[in-house]
Amino acid sequence: MAEIVNLRRARKQRARAEAQRQAAENRVAFGRTKAERGLTEALRDKAARELDGHRLPGAEAPPDASGRDR
Repeated sequence: MAEIVNLRRARKQRARAEAQRQAAENRVAFGRTKAERGLTEALRDKAARELDGHRLPGAEAPPDASGRDR
C-alpha cells in the first residue's frame, strides 16, 4: 500500500530546503562581519589619506571619473 503524502506539507518542506540552500549561498558570497567591513573601509580611507599627503603643494588635481575638472 502506498504512503499517504500531504502535498501542502511537502511543498512547504521543499520551499524551506530551497530557502536554506539560498541562505548558504548568500553566507558564502556576502558573509563578511561588520567588523571586517569596517576594517576594510578604514584601511581604504587611510591609504587615500596617505596618498593625498604625498601630493606636491600647488599641483593641479587630476580630473575625476566623470572627466570634469574638480
